[in-house]
Amino acid sequence: QIDLQTTSQRLMLSGADVPATDELGPDQSIDDVIHHEVKELGTHILVCAVSYTTNNYEKMAFRKFFKFQVLKPLDVKTKFYNAESDEVYLEAQIQNITPGPIYMDHVSLEPSSQYLCTPLNNAEGKDQKEMVFGKVNYLNPMDIRQYLYCLVPKPEVIKQNKVMKGVTDIGKIDIVWKTNLGERGRLQTSQLQRVAPGYGDIKVTLEETPDSVVLESSFNIICRITNCCERTMDLTLTLQNNQPSGLLWTGISGRQLGKLAPKENLDLRLTLIATIPGLQTISGLRITDNFLKRTYEHDELASVFIYNDSNP
Repeated sequence: QIDLQTTSQRLMLSGADVPATDELGPDQSIDDVIHHEVKELGTHILVCAVSYTTNNYEKMAFRKFFKFQVLKPLDVKTKFYNAESDEVYLEAQIQNITPGPIYMDHVSLEPSSQYLCTPLNNAEGKDQKEMVFGKVNYLNPMDIRQYLYCLVPKPEVIKQNKVMKGVTDIGKIDIVWKTNLGERGRLQTSQLQRVAPGYGDIKVTLEETPDSVVLESSFNIICRITNCCERTMDLTLTLQNNQPSGLLWTGISGRQLGKLAPKENLDLRLTLIATIPGLQTISGLRITDNFLKRTYEHDELASVFIYNDSNP
């Protein structure tokens, strides 16, 4: 019988269903190959127990212990980047901390039921999608490789919860590799959790905005205002041009937007004029809650490149 003892449990690996050997002659041996997926770190003890009967019908038994250490093969670190459009970018840094090179067979993100996942680790512009790391998919000792994934909430989740709040489960990273001797290894992280950013009572995002605009010309943007609190808000929109910016608002300032129910949003088409060339930021948006007489300031919503298109 063969058991594996760890710091938390004792597992039977072999011996329960193995039939007894009728006879073992001189210089003969019994070989048994055991496969077991190691899931714990630290000290492991392999216990081999043998019971037999001698020629004199005397029952004998002995045990042998084989102690070995299971070390951490990979170091996995994660970073989250939150976009205004509820997209989440997950950066996974995987470091090989084994003494030898390993072949990265499979790295994937298994998203939770709330998200759709798009891997961003393939090279673009090729007939066949290849990893950005190249055809030789080896990771040398102490080398670090970065994987990037984009997660988007499912449409039904956005419909039910227009504002993602609190702690949400993102998913699990599944890693499969092989050592230089062909031994297979697998590691799956625990459920990764992301803390959704707090937007306060009002969330303002730009749904449409140009990347570049000709100097001294006007352009439109679509601004989405979302009520993130639990009460109905009566809103007024104010456009301020007193900030040092190369963009000036046009249109009516002090405009009544009306009432906005909790978790609902409102899209506005606004117009600006480009006055100074260069990279300019859209700022000066003020929204006032008429019930509480509270004004919410929204600056640096986006950047637009202003260029001079005049021909000599």
